[in-house]
Amino acid sequence: MTTRPVALDLNGYTDLPPGKIATVVTYLEMHEPPRLSPVRAPEGLSLERIDHDLVRYRRLFRRIGEDWLWFSRAVMPDGDLASILGDPAVEAYALNDGTGDVGLLELDFRSQNEAELAFLGLVPGIIGQGAGRYLMTEALRRAFARPVSRFFVHTCSLDHPSALTFYLRSGFTAYKRAIEVADDPRLLGFLPLEAAPHVPVLAGPK
Repeated sequence: MTTRPVALDLNGYTDLPPGKIATVVTYLEMHEPPRLSPVRAPEGLSLERIDHDLVRYRRLFRRIGEDWLWFSRAVMPDGDLASILGDPAVEAYALNDGTGDVGLLELDFRSQNEAELAFLGLVPGIIGQGAGRYLMTEALRRAFARPVSRFFVHTCSLDHPSALTFYLRSGFTAYKRAIEVADDPRLLGFLPLEAAPHVPVLAGPK
């Protein structure tokens, strides 16, 4: 039996098939560095390059993203992820507090004259202590240290509730929205079923 594709209703509700998740994605950009006061690293924190360490990267990505259902890199095969992180135009950093990694900053310069803030996040318990603002300061400094004409990022409605506001306050301007539909990574075994409890698992009837 062939499943008929679901048409998106642009003026109302669209039912999702069991096992699917959906999120509203907001795309943001800036074309010159904003006039923000620089922020120093909170005491005891330092940035360490981790492009070469796939295990460390995955561990940190999962610690940060599991609560918000970050799945893009969770479902990505090791070879594909290693190819991205191994590209000299990609920079991935861990924010370390001396006992472990507590934040992630990833910048992608593969598009000519552009930079993407691929990921910026903190582990639970660190948000609200100035570490995020420091990571953004570093992101802006490193991005505009190169001859880029555009710095861009996207966030979604599954992310931390303050994420979009944080980007807007950092100088980004929203320019596009999209709806992303994907297989629930928890049902595929890439994330535990208890991840992101604010997004119920809907597997359908048994």
